[in-house]
Amino acid sequence: MSHLVLIACAAKKASSKVKARDLYQSALFQKSLAYADLLRPDTIYILSAKHGLVPAETLIDPYDESLNAKSAVEIREWADAVLRDLARVADLQKDRFTILAGDKYRRYLMPALPNAEVPLEGLGIGRQLQRLDQLSNQLRQS
Repeated sequence: MSHLVLIACAAKKASSKVKARDLYQSALFQKSLAYADLLRPDTIYILSAKHGLVPAETLIDPYDESLNAKSAVEIREWADAVLRDLARVADLQKDRFTILAGDKYRRYLMPALPNAEVPLEGLGIGRQLQRLDQLSNQLRQS
């Protein structure tokens, strides 16, 4: 059984083509990635509003696209594409997923991922940042 971490993209980005893990510059993304690294998963993927499922090490150009500007139908289509890509690299029914993403990014993914955990669910941005610090500190101490 594999463990995969899925992290939502962010609006603030680097200005040139870099690895996906280095593209997104928001505090929430940076702390999410640091926590994901501490989890030592088999793979980390970025949930990109433009590109769908992106391996963290893949080179990617900056872009300006968000799920916030998409309709529910467009978000469902995006999620269906992400699930198709995920199914190529993971066992959706058996593998474990940690999802570090807001509701728009995970809403249509969750029903297909029975072994998914959402450690930041229901928290505002400030509390998410605090919780990521807490979770990261717990992992460093264990």
